[in-house]
Amino acid sequence: MGQASVLGSIPTSIPTPMMPVFELGLMADMIKSALTLAALGTIDSLLTSLVADNITRTHHQSDRELIGQGIGNTIAGFFGGLPGAGATMRTVVNVRAGGQTPISGALHALVLLAVVLGAGSIARYIPHALLAGILVKVGTDIIDWDYLKRLHTAPKAGVAMMFTVLAITVFVDLITAVAIGMIMASFVFMQRMVDLQLDSIKAITSPDEETPLSAAEADALRQADGRILLYHIAGALSFGAAKGMTRRLAEFDQYDVLILDLSDVPQIDFSATRALDDMLHDAWDSGREAFIVGCKKQVCDMLEKQGVIDHLHAGGIKESRLQALQDGLQLVRERKAG
Repeated sequence: MGQASVLGSIPTSIPTPMMPVFELGLMADMIKSALTLAALGTIDSLLTSLVADNITRTHHQSDRELIGQGIGNTIAGFFGGLPGAGATMRTVVNVRAGGQTPISGALHALVLLAVVLGAGSIARYIPHALLAGILVKVGTDIIDWDYLKRLHTAPKAGVAMMFTVLAITVFVDLITAVAIGMIMASFVFMQRMVDLQLDSIKAITSPDEETPLSAAEADALRQADGRILLYHIAGALSFGAAKGMTRRLAEFDQYDVLILDLSDVPQIDFSATRALDDMLHDAWDSGREAFIVGCKKQVCDMLEKQGVIDHLHAGGIKESRLQALQDGLQLVRERKAG
């Protein structure tokens, strides 16, 4: 009968401290490697913290976690140690064993220190099979079984991300899986934000529609008989919604006056600013008039910086939506009379 495989001999001494060596020729590669390791370590530690939060129903402090990790890695470097990050498996074992405070992590470090200082002669007899059994148990505990039970009702994008990250974790490595998962999640989040921004846009030609108009505003729009297009935009505008705004406006061509209502827009980026400029010029090139109404200071500053306000005709910026509708109604009447 064969003998069980055990850990074997473990080094029982602290490495000799050494000062770092800097070479100017390698400085660029050193900085690149340091930033890469820092980014991956940050991702791994925050992932571990999220897993611990889910288990303990608490909320970690990201700044404290990362600052402590950075200090530890810096000191370890003087002893020839490799940079480390939060370990999901060991964290789950710690929590399952009853560790709920930072003392449990400190005790874990003291045990490892004891192994290095001499207790390695005892730990050498621990069988590999025992460690494998612990890892299998911990691995099954990490799985979010409640989410798997609701997999058939979960959003398809989330399910696709989960299986993609799972496959990359198994066949490549955890760090690559986390990085790709974050990129995928960022794209999905951005698409959802764009959809929300586009849903907030309302092209109004009739007060009978579901609109936030006052009685006077609705009356002015009604008298225009569909010749005024009130383009109401709400929420922050980003580059993702820029093309969608222009495309939606192109669906309307039976109007004489365009009113871009920015009353509910708190901020705007460069791409959205250029889209508004294109919308104004398209209206002018078609022989129509265009106004901007409700421009907040931050939005107006951006429009002015990009030269959009310079292109507006005299009185092109209106103080209120009612004023814009009344001026637009006057233009519609003049065109009918002319």
